Amino acid sequence: MMTPMVHLCLLALLLGSAAGSGLEGKKIPFENVLLEVREGTPVPYVLCQFQVSHPGVNTFRLNGEGSDIIKISADGWLYLDKPLDWSHNDNYIIAVEALVNSEVVEGPIYVTINVLDINNHAPYFNQTYYTALVRENNPAGVPFTRVFALDRDDPSTPNAQLTYSIVSQIPNRHDTLLFQVDPITGEISTTEQGERMLNAREAIQFARGEERSADSLKAKFNDYCPSPTIPYEQNPFFTCVERTEMRRSNLDPLEDPDYTLIVKAHDMGGASEMALSGNTRVHIAVQPNLWVNPGRITIREHLEGSYPRVITKVQSNEPRAIYRLVQKERELRFPFQITEDGEILLTEELDREEKDMYILVAMAEDEYQNQVDPPMEIQVVVEDVNDNSPVCKEEESVFEVQEDEPAGSPIGHLVASDADDAETLNALLTYAIMSQQPSTSPEAFTIDADSGQIQTLRTLQRRDHQVYRLDVRVSDPVYSVICKVVVKVIDVNNELPLFEKNDYGSYTLAEDAAVGQTVFNISASDDDDADSGSSFIEFHISAGNDDDVFAVETDGKGIGHVVIAKPLDFESSSSYKLKIDARNPEPLMRGLEYGDESTAFASVSVTDVDEVPEFTMDVLDVVVLENITKGSVLLTVEAKDPEGKEIRFKMDGDAKGWLEVDATTGEIRTKDKLDRETLETFDVTVTAFEKDNPEKSDERVVSVRLLDVNDNPPTLTEKQAFICLKKPEPVIIRAHDGDAAPFSQPFTFSLAFSKKSHNWELQTIDGTTAKLILKKPPAEDRTFNLPINIKDNAGMGATQPFEVHVCTCTELGYCYMEPAEHGFKYGMGATIGILAGTLGFCVLVLIFAVKRSSKRSKNSEEVERNALM
Repeated sequence: MMTPMVHLCLLALLLGSAAGSGLEGKKIPFENVLLEVREGTPVPYVLCQFQVSHPGVNTFRLNGEGSDIIKISADGWLYLDKPLDWSHNDNYIIAVEALVNSEVVEGPIYVTINVLDINNHAPYFNQTYYTALVRENNPAGVPFTRVFALDRDDPSTPNAQLTYSIVSQIPNRHDTLLFQVDPITGEISTTEQGERMLNAREAIQFARGEERSADSLKAKFNDYCPSPTIPYEQNPFFTCVERTEMRRSNLDPLEDPDYTLIVKAHDMGGASEMALSGNTRVHIAVQPNLWVNPGRITIREHLEGSYPRVITKVQSNEPRAIYRLVQKERELRFPFQITEDGEILLTEELDREEKDMYILVAMAEDEYQNQVDPPMEIQVVVEDVNDNSPVCKEEESVFEVQEDEPAGSPIGHLVASDADDAETLNALLTYAIMSQQPSTSPEAFTIDADSGQIQTLRTLQRRDHQVYRLDVRVSDPVYSVICKVVVKVIDVNNELPLFEKNDYGSYTLAEDAAVGQTVFNISASDDDDADSGSSFIEFHISAGNDDDVFAVETDGKGIGHVVIAKPLDFESSSSYKLKIDARNPEPLMRGLEYGDESTAFASVSVTDVDEVPEFTMDVLDVVVLENITKGSVLLTVEAKDPEGKEIRFKMDGDAKGWLEVDATTGEIRTKDKLDRETLETFDVTVTAFEKDNPEKSDERVVSVRLLDVNDNPPTLTEKQAFICLKKPEPVIIRAHDGDAAPFSQPFTFSLAFSKKSHNWELQTIDGTTAKLILKKPPAEDRTFNLPINIKDNAGMGATQPFEVHVCTCTELGYCYMEPAEHGFKYGMGATIGILAGTLGFCVLVLIFAVKRSSKRSKNSEEVERNALM
């Protein structure tokens, strides 16, 4: 029975190591080894060496796929004997066994080899050439054909990521591309210029069902050239037309294209100079587009004549198309039809006042109701004719005018309408007074012919006539109507409003009485004409109403309700003596003035109620530097009790425990160090409450924002890097600063040497990065400790160590360690000796590190001198 042992796969370099395996320079457990190798790697190519602990192993054996490509030597070297091809196989799994004289003593263990693809296959199209048909006016961006290319490289890598482009368009007479290709999908469509500029060859139009034969062509030719004097076959004009028609009818994009496109496919997304490409041709023929929108159609309403009648015609690109007409609005009435030849018919008279526009949707379909052309929207506009008379808004329009008003005083506007189109003369109205009852000399009224505004021509007296009746003719260019108007002459305001009593007594209200509550009612009367502005009564509180705490609600008929309009406050005002005036909206007649009979008084007392404390400020915001001294006062909150009772303060919501509030004074102080980088803004809630009755309380939110100070120097995000000797690339150095502007980026990078380095150069890239350049590579692998000085925008910074390994690298750019030239095995004694030596070395290193800490300044000079070498 074999004893399980630990096996090691040691990477070796013959022509290179296993690319990208992650095993460079390391000894790892032998089980389940994973290697990655680029396809086409020159052979022989060493992958790794197996070492076993069994003392008698003298050969190895492989089992599994790829045994003709992958070999192993008697001393455990695993190598490639033939180049790998990703397109043939991208993965190999091999079982490795260690033998002693043909007897398995170790294993099997498994080695997985993933083949890495390289870009060694150019894209190729699935067709040598493509043919396509496109119609005139094909919408820009709508694909009409597509090209498709393939690549035999790994589809999961950029090697097989394809993009498409048009190399050339033939012909290109105007130096304008009429076509475009989607770089990702390969779909070809017209450009905006192509949508406008593509033209098909001239062709003869045939009606639906008309045979496209020589006889049909001769009949059409006769329409233009009747009674030909020579036979058709000898008539050069006829034979030219015949050849052109045959060419168009048998249009072959391959044999006779209108345009030829050269389309290229690039791999690697077309973003690399090393990308490979393939070409194809697209032959395009342009077909005529007969499916053309006739545009907006205008039809007069109530058009006389026979119905149905043709209003327009559409023609499909498919001669056998079946036409269908639907309405877009889906209304009940649809007075349109379409014939089998595409003629659109109007079936009855239209009425613009019922509907002023129809949107028709014409469909062209095959016998299975599949669309052969896209749906076409056609607008039909109904033109107005003057078929409506003006209409008075009111059966009788009533206006009022006060007596003694001066001549020219406006009375009102007569309102009339016309259902015809307001944008035409058909609805343009004019106004004229036809009669006045009772009649006067001169006439008492006039009306503006355009606006319908009625005005007085003289001063009116109610004792002469209380009511006038007018007949006003309202006309459009064809029709007219008589509108009735009544003008009432109303009484002048010669009576004062009188209160029923002048003293409404005293009332007591609690301080917390609800807003809107009625305190008392008042009443007044007026002997002017009822229902006129002269008798309408308004109430106004003219004195004693501090801060407008009270208001009077009324309907104008003499009854008023005094209500609470704003919250009462005993501490601000404990009593009110209200003076209330009764007034008419109409001015009093000349010589008449309001007196005491139009004024009333009332007293209101307010009783105290225990109220909650009140803060003196509604918005409490604090902005403070984050390095404020511990114990500093940020803010003093102030509150008072309306009744003067003693209050206290408390604070909640300080999750970080940074603040405290003085319960007596309301001072908010810092009790710990603030840190903007931990929390920039936060809210706390301060509560003010009565000392003897804590339930009586109020609270405010205090918002605190911390301002940044420069308390964080910029630091390196990574402190180690490596550079390959054979192909030294700059190392990108990045820094971070926890502060905010202006105390963070942009950073300043420099090498903290006492003199200029001949080996290293540091260049700033942007505000947070720089690149470290090795100007003179060392002769062998070496580690450099470079002092990098980084300062923030405010000049704060520090020198930080940065370790750079300059080493020999693999093809994929990773450091490696060369294996021993010969295989070797350690016995138990040797293994113990190595462990003991390693432990002793660690002790020496510890002692050295302790001594070194006491000589840091001297050693830093040594580091600088080492970096400059």
